[in-house]
Amino acid sequence: MSPKTFSFEVNRTSTAPPGILFRLETDGARWSDWAKPLRSSWARWADPVGGVGAIRRVGLFPVIMYEETIEYEQDRRHVYTLVRRTPVHDYRGEVTFTPNAAGGTDLRWRGSFGERFPGTGPVMRRFLLTVITIISRQLVRAAERD
Repeated sequence: MSPKTFSFEVNRTSTAPPGILFRLETDGARWSDWAKPLRSSWARWADPVGGVGAIRRVGLFPVIMYEETIEYEQDRRHVYTLVRRTPVHDYRGEVTFTPNAAGGTDLRWRGSFGERFPGTGPVMRRFLLTVITIISRQLVRAAERD
């Protein structure tokens, strides 16, 4: 039997251009600067920074996630998956940066996953939605300061 699947989506609008938001979100080494109290670093670097194959290490001890970039469209879209053992199965995160008519950016951050252990899906969905809601708010604030 395949695991139940869950998804979430967070939408934000920023006055910053897409390139600034994209650069901050894809650069795993800089999350410590704008997503406090999270800590971040590169587990594997790629060129361009944060490009396909890059693995950022992000979290707050004892919960550290390893996120590998699997799709990278400069200033438009970043898709990543969780690597190493996690409490969810087949996580896929997608962040899109769309220019809007006001000269800023519409940000959409989506995630989907299967529950690794039966019954844990709703709790993990709520947890991930809460974390991404906070991180996306911090991302917008940091981009608008740049």
